[in-house]
Amino acid sequence: MHEIGVVIEVIKTVERFVKQNDVTKIDTLVLQIGELSSMIPRYVEACYPAAIEGTILEETKLKIEIMPANALCKNCNKVFNIVEHNKICPKCSGEDFDLLSGREFMIKEILAY
Repeated sequence: MHEIGVVIEVIKTVERFVKQNDVTKIDTLVLQIGELSSMIPRYVEACYPAAIEGTILEETKLKIEIMPANALCKNCNKVFNIVEHNKICPKCSGEDFDLLSGREFMIKEILAY
């Protein structure tokens, strides 16, 4: 499970942000994880409590937004979800596409108060 190492790096990034911006209390950390990301949301959620223990984020909530694996069909220009449609365009049955989203793993928001 490589998620713990990545979550620890996220925590370090947030801690740097907190110090640079004189933030005193964080309520929620919002992460975006793509459907095709190597990060598994339930594993991120499972290791989050251990990763924030003893840090400024210790009392924070974690919110994860799943980003759809959307693609643009090169044949008909239809945008479709490649997971839902098995990598086949639902409009023209084309299999040639450009991936638009779905591999993300990023910090979306740090909600402070």
